[in-house]
Amino acid sequence: MNPLQQKIDQVVTLLNETVRDFSPVAFANSLGAEDMVLTDIIDSNRLPIEMFSLDTGRLPQETYDLMQTVRERYQTLLHIYFPDAGRIEAYAAEHGINGFYQSIELRKMCCHIRKVEPLQRALKGKRAWITGIRREQAATRTNLEISSYDNDHRMQKINPLLEWSNAEVWEYLKQNNVPYNKLHDKFYPSIGCAPCTRAITPGEDLRSGRWWWENPETKECGLHVRKVS
Repeated sequence: MNPLQQKIDQVVTLLNETVRDFSPVAFANSLGAEDMVLTDIIDSNRLPIEMFSLDTGRLPQETYDLMQTVRERYQTLLHIYFPDAGRIEAYAAEHGINGFYQSIELRKMCCHIRKVEPLQRALKGKRAWITGIRREQAATRTNLEISSYDNDHRMQKINPLLEWSNAEVWEYLKQNNVPYNKLHDKFYPSIGCAPCTRAITPGEDLRSGRWWWENPETKECGLHVRKVS
């Protein structure tokens, strides 16, 4: 058995164990390359895991195109959660539509409104949530575990691809003809909201295109740097 197949089997085993021990389970699908691997694995194995994505209202068109492709290709339904319109209106009135460029605090406030609060609604009633984050993506993710208790959300958090390499992610996508965000072909390894994401140049860190005006230590939106035990 080749090394990638071993890793795929380990993911399937972990997901089955998660369903067995922590149902109901939800998969937070950001529609990035890693999450498309998990989308394909969950759907092809018919795992009873709810799948959702957060529409921040500022996503690139390529992300919306992939969102529609996922709906048409896979049997597992992709639920879409939106931020509270009133809070976005209040933020824009006080700080401007692009106020997040002014300070880290305003950027994180925007992320909280557009991502963290919808995530909390999406996870309501769940006992575990699954993500596609990998250890090598950023300095902020080096201490994460494959499975740990998320104190803030009061549920288990599972990172099945934590030890996968970027090359393994793309090997899986190519071998299985999995759809992916076309921005990846334009040197966007990490894709978030359009105004907070740019292409990178060879040699740059994989997450350097996210919030590029900030230091690496602050480059999280609040979804994944949480108190875990």
